[in-house]
Amino acid sequence: MKRRSSLRRRIVVAYLLFALAICTFFGAVVAVAIEGTEDLLVDEHLRSIAAWASPRHAIGMPVEMPSDVSFYHGEDIPLALRDMPLGVAKESFEGKNVHLLVGEDNAGTYVVIDRASEYKNIEHVIYAMVIAGFLGFVALSLFLGSFIARGFVDPIVELAAAVKDNNHPTELPLLDSKDELGILARAFAAHTAELKQFLTRERFFTGDVSHELRTPLTIITGAAELLVEQTAAQPALHAPAERILRAAKEANECVEILLQLARAPDQINRPETSVAEVIHAEIARCQHFVENKPVTLNFEEGEDFVVTARKELLTAAIGNLIRNACQYTEQGSVTVKMIGHSVIVEDTGPGLPESVQARLQNNPSAKPLVGSAGTGLGLALVVRICEYLAATLHVENNPKNGSNFRIVFKTILTKI
Repeated sequence: MKRRSSLRRRIVVAYLLFALAICTFFGAVVAVAIEGTEDLLVDEHLRSIAAWASPRHAIGMPVEMPSDVSFYHGEDIPLALRDMPLGVAKESFEGKNVHLLVGEDNAGTYVVIDRASEYKNIEHVIYAMVIAGFLGFVALSLFLGSFIARGFVDPIVELAAAVKDNNHPTELPLLDSKDELGILARAFAAHTAELKQFLTRERFFTGDVSHELRTPLTIITGAAELLVEQTAAQPALHAPAERILRAAKEANECVEILLQLARAPDQINRPETSVAEVIHAEIARCQHFVENKPVTLNFEEGEDFVVTARKELLTAAIGNLIRNACQYTEQGSVTVKMIGHSVIVEDTGPGLPESVQARLQNNPSAKPLVGSAGTGLGLALVVRICEYLAATLHVENNPKNGSNFRIVFKTILTKI
């Protein structure tokens, strides 16, 4: 499983990589310096031994050396070391890498060998101290990176959580800060306040318009009911009167839905509503749309579940999908399914235009869904209701023909 990236981890890794790069650079410098210093000190040590031993050997005095240092002169020089050029060198002798000095005095050639210089032990101590210092520097870099990352990222996380959960933009943290985080917090607060004002104005406007429409729609509905009664014996007038009455009732229902959507979600009653019960009612209600067409309206009922939402909103969302499918399907079938916590409406109609489908799926490049957009007001209303109920609407065209609408509910209470 891929680990989730975070700004805090990136800062810590950046500090660690910086520390490793610095350690590598200075490690190389220190290694070169130590090796060069060792060679210089060992060479001087060999020359000092030769300066002391050569005169003593010339006058026949004994030349006593430590166990790790040897002085050979003339015929005493081992065969492997004879015929070597004058000067200091590193050679393999008796299975070891040794420092040696080849020199010449009045009595002939001599060789001084240092098998285990005391400076080698000093070199090991220095290397151990350098490695310990490097490890400490890396550990300090990890601690410092974590400390700085926490101090830098935690305020951003706190601000993000406050923006997500806080309903009052004036209560955001860091508003009084003078740094860049304060500028960001104040920008969030101003933008959030502007959005809340816009949403409040839109809610008030929707409510006011809906209230203004209720009176004329009530008058139209009453007049249509009178027409239906008075034209019962006149088929030519009765059918149009019924259509007027049906349209007026649907407009009244739409106004009621808009009035509910104009209220904040936390300010309305959210009773337990059976989804299967709503579907059964809408199936019966939409039968007349397919009576005179070679279209079948089916309900593949699954396991029922309860949603905490007003029945009017669920009826509008599910009913609009079923009604649109019945109206635009000329032959074939309209099928309603319940799968999991989803309601699916499939039809064999002409399908949705790509522009409308993209807009319903919240594609930012799609053209705005203005008016009916060839789909009726119903789909736009379904989108609003799904957002209001924290549900998700998925729309796609079938590979052969028709459309597939799926509402996935999140506020599930229990299964029945």
